[in-house]
Amino acid sequence: MTTLRVVVDELLGDAPGGARRYAEELTRQIVATAPAGCEVEGIVSNVPPETIDELTARLPGIARITRLPLARRELTMAWQSGLALPGARGMIHAPSLLAPLRKHDRLDAGEQITVTVHDVLPWTFPESLPTTSVLWHKAMAKRMRKHADAIVVPTHAVASQLAEFVDLGDRVRVIGGAPATALRLPPDADERAERLGLPERYALTLGSIMPRKGIAPLIRAVARPEVQGIPLLIAGPDRFGDGSATGVSAAAGLPEDRVRALGFLDDADLAVALDRATVFVFPSLAEGFGLPIVEAFKFGTPVIHSDDPALVEVAAGAGLVVERPATPDDDAGYSERLAAAIGRVLGDDEFRARLSVLSADRARAFSWRDSAERVWQLHADL
Repeated sequence: MTTLRVVVDELLGDAPGGARRYAEELTRQIVATAPAGCEVEGIVSNVPPETIDELTARLPGIARITRLPLARRELTMAWQSGLALPGARGMIHAPSLLAPLRKHDRLDAGEQITVTVHDVLPWTFPESLPTTSVLWHKAMAKRMRKHADAIVVPTHAVASQLAEFVDLGDRVRVIGGAPATALRLPPDADERAERLGLPERYALTLGSIMPRKGIAPLIRAVARPEVQGIPLLIAGPDRFGDGSATGVSAAAGLPEDRVRALGFLDDADLAVALDRATVFVFPSLAEGFGLPIVEAFKFGTPVIHSDDPALVEVAAGAGLVVERPATPDDDAGYSERLAAAIGRVLGDDEFRARLSVLSADRARAFSWRDSAERVWQLHADL
C-alpha cells in the first residue's frame, strides 16, 4: 500500500482564510481520488484526541491521522530548523510551507517532500503580514530551495514572481484551487438576504481596508457620480488597524447607508450575497490566486478586477480589468478608473449580461477534483 501523508495543520482553528479552505478542500479530494493501492494519512501537530476525531470527520475516507509529538508553535520552529520527527517521513504533501523540509533520499528511500507557496507577499508586500510570519516564510523558502522535491503554486503568475526571489529550477508545478464545495445557495436564501439587508442592487467586494486589498480606493470610487448611487457591501470586517471602512466612507462624503461592512460571512450567506450582487469588484493590488473572483464566477456574477497578474490569469478575460496603482500609497487615479468600470457595467445592460455569461463559463474551469488528481500525478512523476 502506498501512503501519501498530507500535513493538515492548516485545518486547525476557526479563523477564516484562503489557506485553510485550500488545505481542507484539496485534502478531501486527494482522499477521494486516491488511486488503487494508495491511501492518505494526515499529519498534525500535538493536539487533543477530540481534535483528531474532528479532523477525521471532516476528511471522510482518510486512513488515519498521525499526531506528532510537538504542539503547533514548537513544530513550526522544529521544522524551520530541519529537525526530523517520527511520523513525518515518506511521501509528504504539504498544502503550505509548513513541512519537514530536510535532507532525504528520494530515489533510494522513496521519500518525497512537496510544499505549496500560495503567493509572494512576504517579499512584495511584507507590510501586509506580521513580521514573524515574513521571517518564517523566508526562512522556510531557503529550506524549500534546498530540500523540496516539488513546489506547488496556484498560478503561473506566482511561479514567475517566485523565481525572482528563490531559484527553484524546474521543480515548480502550477495547481490552482476552486470554490468551496459548501458555497452554494441555501433553501432559505430569501430569509438570509433579508437578514443581511441586501438591497435590490448593490456592488459587492470581499476583504478589509488593508492597503493591499484596494478597498479604500473602491469606497472613494462609490462617491463618484459614475456609479449611479449604487451601495457598496463589503464581505469582511469594518476595521483594519487604526482605520475603518466606515471612516473612509465618511471622509469621502458618503451617507451612512452607501457603504456597509457585513463582517465575516459563512458559506451560505456569502453564496446569497454573491448571487444577488449586481457586480462583484475585487480591486486587490496583489494576489496569488484570487479565490473571491472564482467564487463570484460560480454564480455568474459580473466581475471587475484589478490587473494584478494572478487575477488576470485566473479570470482569463471573463472580467473587466482595471489598471491598479504601483503601490497602495499612490492612488494614481485608481478610484476614478474603478468608478468608470462600475459605471460601464451598470449603464450597459448588454455588456453586463455578457459579463455574466463569461463569468458562468469561466467557473467551469475550476475543480478541486482536477486539482487533487494533478497532485497525485505530481507525486507519481517524482
